[in-house]
Amino acid sequence: MRFKLKFRVSFSCEEALTKIKAVLLDFIGTLTELVGYSLEKAEHKMLRTLIENGYNIDNKSFFDAYAKVHQKFYDIRYEQLIEVTNAIWISETMNNLGFDTEPEDEGIRKAVDVFFEDYLKALKLRPHVIPVLQKLSKGYKLGIVSNFTCASVIHAGLRELKIYDYFDVVLISDAVGWRKPSPRIFHEALRRLKVTSEETLFVGDTPAEDIKGAKNVGIRTVFISSQFNSVSDMQKAIQQPDYIIENLQDLIRILPK
Repeated sequence: MRFKLKFRVSFSCEEALTKIKAVLLDFIGTLTELVGYSLEKAEHKMLRTLIENGYNIDNKSFFDAYAKVHQKFYDIRYEQLIEVTNAIWISETMNNLGFDTEPEDEGIRKAVDVFFEDYLKALKLRPHVIPVLQKLSKGYKLGIVSNFTCASVIHAGLRELKIYDYFDVVLISDAVGWRKPSPRIFHEALRRLKVTSEETLFVGDTPAEDIKGAKNVGIRTVFISSQFNSVSDMQKAIQQPDYIIENLQDLIRILPK
């Protein structure tokens, strides 16, 4: 479905945009998309790696235990907005099956690495990302604020896609400890960039984490539709963005510099 660039503009809004000094962007969905990724395949590769590292477990026992642990930490992550890394999920799953493991164990870490191999390969830049970042970097400080359970994957993705150097700060929930829409991760981004919320614009593709989270700390917001969230999803949300755009090129039309 095609849709037009949506401006919620008043004189005060246009005037506020002239004060913008920094642009924060989400990563997964906003700058990138997943192409040909299978979560089920990644989970089975993770299990095979655990078995190869000496853990004698069968598929059903592992995935039954893993599902319970996943749900436990899903609730913690989305209700308390505390990030929990994959190594903790896997270690607790193994312990519930009678093993004695720690998240730092070599076998657990190898399983995490294998789990994300396909994810990293599936990450592709959305159209216009590099030319837009080139233009934005000439007039604004740039930052990434991403919810992700393994920070090294996002850092590796930024480097593989050759866009890492455009960003002054990269904040991943796994490293910070707090997930969007927690105000803590947004305030940390502002602190590191040395800007105020009034001087910042946030671009993201999730109604709750990105748009609601940024607006709750006074940051102006831009929603971009993605493979994960449509314009319809955004319109159903209680808190609306200042702008809705179709692609990243439209972001250049919003900003005055």
